[in-house]
Amino acid sequence: MKILLADTLPGAAVDRLEAAGDEVVAKGDLNADTLGEELAGVEVLVVRSTKVTAEALEHADELALIVRAGAGTNTIDTARAAELGIFVCNVPGMNALAVAELAMGLLIAVDRHIATATADLRSGKWNKKAYSKAEGLFGRTLGIVGLGDIGIAMAVRASAFGIDVIAEHKPGRSATSVDRAEQAGVRFVESLDELLGAADIVSLHVPGGPDTLGMVDAAFLAKMNDNAILLNTSRGDVVDEAALIEAMDTRGIRAGLDVFADEPGSGTADFSSTLAQHPSVVATHHVGASTEQAQEAVAAGTIDTIDTYRSGSVLNCVNMEAVPSRAATLSIRHQDRVGVLAAVLAILRGEGLNVSTMSNKVFAGAKAAVATIDVAAVPNAEILERIKAHEHVINVSVTLA
Repeated sequence: MKILLADTLPGAAVDRLEAAGDEVVAKGDLNADTLGEELAGVEVLVVRSTKVTAEALEHADELALIVRAGAGTNTIDTARAAELGIFVCNVPGMNALAVAELAMGLLIAVDRHIATATADLRSGKWNKKAYSKAEGLFGRTLGIVGLGDIGIAMAVRASAFGIDVIAEHKPGRSATSVDRAEQAGVRFVESLDELLGAADIVSLHVPGGPDTLGMVDAAFLAKMNDNAILLNTSRGDVVDEAALIEAMDTRGIRAGLDVFADEPGSGTADFSSTLAQHPSVVATHHVGASTEQAQEAVAAGTIDTIDTYRSGSVLNCVNMEAVPSRAATLSIRHQDRVGVLAAVLAILRGEGLNVSTMSNKVFAGAKAAVATIDVAAVPNAEILERIKAHEHVINVSVTLA
C-alpha cells in the first residue's frame, strides 16, 4: 500500500510499515491547503494535527483509510469521508497518561506559583514571602468534566495526592465505566451544577465539537467558586476566553491551560494571546500528548490500525453507523459454493431491499456456510421462496428488528 504520513512518526514505526512491503511517503510539513496535492495514489493517510478538509479529499483517488494518530478527529471532515467510503479511525487512550501528567503539573504550578517564581529567579529577584502563599492540594476537591481515558488517568493521579475527586453522574454511563471511575477514586454527584459548586479545581477532558464548543462560558464560570482553578488540556474552543479573563479579573479564578482557541496550527509561530499572557494563567504550548512514551504508544497503535485494515477489518472507526438501520435480518444457511451469495444479493437488489450489513461464516469442513444479512425492509414470502429455491441454499430464516 502507499501510505502518506502527513505528520511524523518514529523511525521504528516507519521501518515496520516498510518491512510489510508498504511504500511510505513522509511529508510532515503539509497543511490543509497542500495536503490534497499529495493524495493521488495514496491508500492510507496518517495525520496528527494536519487538517483534512473536504476539498483535500476530492483529490483522493485511492484513499480508503485515514488514521488520526491520537484520539480527537475534529480536524478531519469525517462526514465527507463517510460519503466517499473512507474509513476514519483514531488511536484513543494511548496518550492519556501524558495528558494527565501535564494536567497535574499545571495544577501544581498554579497552586505553587512555579512559573512566576522561576521568572523572578531568572531575573535576579528573591521573593520568598510572596511565593510562600500557597493553599496546598491535600483534601481539596477536583471536579473532572469528561471521564474518558484521560479523565480517569487524572482521577488516579489526583487521588494519590489526597484530593477528593468528583464527576457528574450521567444515566447513560455503562456499569463498567462507573466501576472503572470508582476504582480510580471518583465520587459521583448528581449534576454539573453540583460539581461546579463543590469543586476547588475543575479539570476539562472533553472532546472537541459542536456539543462542547464554548461550554465554559460566563454562566459555567459563575457557578465555580471564587479563587477556584480551571484546568484545560482538551480543546481550546471549549472555553470562552473573554469570559474566563473576566472571571480571573473579578473573582480570583486561576487557570492552567495547554490549549487555546486561536493557537497556531504549526509547530512554531508568533502568538499573541491576551489569555496566555494573563498573570493568573500558567500555560504550555499544546504539548499534553508530547512525551516520548506517549508518541511511541500512539505510533504502535497507528501501525496496529493499519495492519488491522490490511487484514480486512477496522479498529476504532469513528464514521460508521453505530447501529446500522435495519428492519430485518436474513439468516441463510447454504452450501459453500461460488455464486450463492451473488445470487441472493441479486434477488434483494431486484426487489429494492438495501443491505446495511452482512457476514458469511463457513462451517468446519468447508461444506456449508451461514450468511447473515441485515436489510432495510421486511422481505415478503415471495422473496424468501425465491432465495430458498436456489439449488445451493439449505434454509432461510427471518428475524425482525
